[in-house]
Amino acid sequence: MRDRAAPAVISKRAFIVVVLLVLFAFTGGNSMAAPSGSTEECLSCHTSLHPGIVGDWQKSRHAQMTPGEAQKKSELERRVSSTEIPDSLAGHSVGCAECHTLNPEKHKDTFEHNGQQVHVVVTPADCATCHSLEAGQFAQNIMAWAHVIFVNNPLYQDLEKSTNGAYSFKDMKLDVAASNEETRADSCLFCHGTAVQVTGTTSRQTEMGEMVFPTLKGWPNQGVGRINPDASMGSCAACHARHQFSIEMARKPDTCSQCHKGPDVPASKVYGVSKHGNIYASLGGQWNFTAVPWKVGTDFMAPTCATCHMSLLVKEESEVIAPRTHQVSDRLPWRIFGLIYAHPQPKSPDTTMIKNRAGLPLPTELSGEPVSGYLIDEKEIARRTAAMQQVCLSCHAESWVNGHWARFENSIKTTNANTLTATQILLAAWEKGLAAGPAQQDSLFNEPIERKWADQWLLYANSVRFSSAMAGSDYGVFDYGRWFMSRNLIEMQDWLKSRSK
Repeated sequence: MRDRAAPAVISKRAFIVVVLLVLFAFTGGNSMAAPSGSTEECLSCHTSLHPGIVGDWQKSRHAQMTPGEAQKKSELERRVSSTEIPDSLAGHSVGCAECHTLNPEKHKDTFEHNGQQVHVVVTPADCATCHSLEAGQFAQNIMAWAHVIFVNNPLYQDLEKSTNGAYSFKDMKLDVAASNEETRADSCLFCHGTAVQVTGTTSRQTEMGEMVFPTLKGWPNQGVGRINPDASMGSCAACHARHQFSIEMARKPDTCSQCHKGPDVPASKVYGVSKHGNIYASLGGQWNFTAVPWKVGTDFMAPTCATCHMSLLVKEESEVIAPRTHQVSDRLPWRIFGLIYAHPQPKSPDTTMIKNRAGLPLPTELSGEPVSGYLIDEKEIARRTAAMQQVCLSCHAESWVNGHWARFENSIKTTNANTLTATQILLAAWEKGLAAGPAQQDSLFNEPIERKWADQWLLYANSVRFSSAMAGSDYGVFDYGRWFMSRNLIEMQDWLKSRSK
């Protein structure tokens, strides 16, 4: 009788090869660049533990091309901006280990994991290894400073407490306590970014046995201004979601709508009802969202958010219309939301240094006058206006662009004027002692007249300006637009008259 054959033992490397073949078939046969040995080690476990992550990565350009190959592309086609990439990274795909083991000495979240020094949070400082220009530009972006600006501005903190705080009612009075960390992380800091801090370690039983992991405060989060464990600011995944990091995703307006939907920042809603948004919704499925460079009139027929604010745009002959930038304000002369009055963009993304004459952390006086020393000058306003209009002119005639821009700047003036009127009513209430303001060391947002004042600039003025900037029609009139601004002024005046009696 023949002996029964012993079961075959598959080597670990052979198993990884099988895994990669399965992934290759699963992703429709997209070519794969060879992964490093360290990434192969990661895949040997995480393919079964986290098939969603691995499958997503497999579809990425990172998995399909090495940095060395990417550097050989022509200047306009190239997506890797670093001129020098370490030899240890250049010759294989950008996989798990290439991102999660970079700069371990700088990461407070680094821990030993299966013989490797791994960190949980991949940061712009890590991405800068290959994308140095983009990381440097993003660091000059107000969005990168979103957490710092938010938590260090007393006005924002007052607004956050009055919005998110825990209210109680006692002795016929409302009292509000500061919101807890989870509430903050789940609301304002979801977009502005949390401060991710290592608070210790925890031991967990896994399929691979007992393992020790860092415990992170402020995690999970992918806010644009996140403070990372390596002290860098921001999250590339806010726009290029993990682990595919798709340029197509970053170019589509759905990505921006995560944080710019309103009613305080109604950009996405306004875009959706604009003619540009209508064209995108109707025909966008036919466009090429992955081409680099992006050809106007060939790859797409109407702008998305990225088109106007970030993307490298060219004409059919590859003549550059606008260079790629990750400093979003580079084509923006005006800052039209977030603060009491629209004003020129700040010179520095760190706006915590700004103070007006009254000592308030505002880029304008309460009268609306800009605190010009901290803001870009007329020359820079003109440069940024021209940069934005150059994008518009690739589809529209000069008379169209100039007419549209004149309406937009008129909306800035009129909304600022109506906000000033609301401010004057509020100041009168404070002077008459009908409400308590800064002079009484009181909140700016805890009385009805103050809430109405905040509605004027935080919701209604913003809606009008976004509508005017993006041709969003009704959002500038009846949907939180001019109707609400005028009605709000009437109600504020009525409140003042009634209380004065």
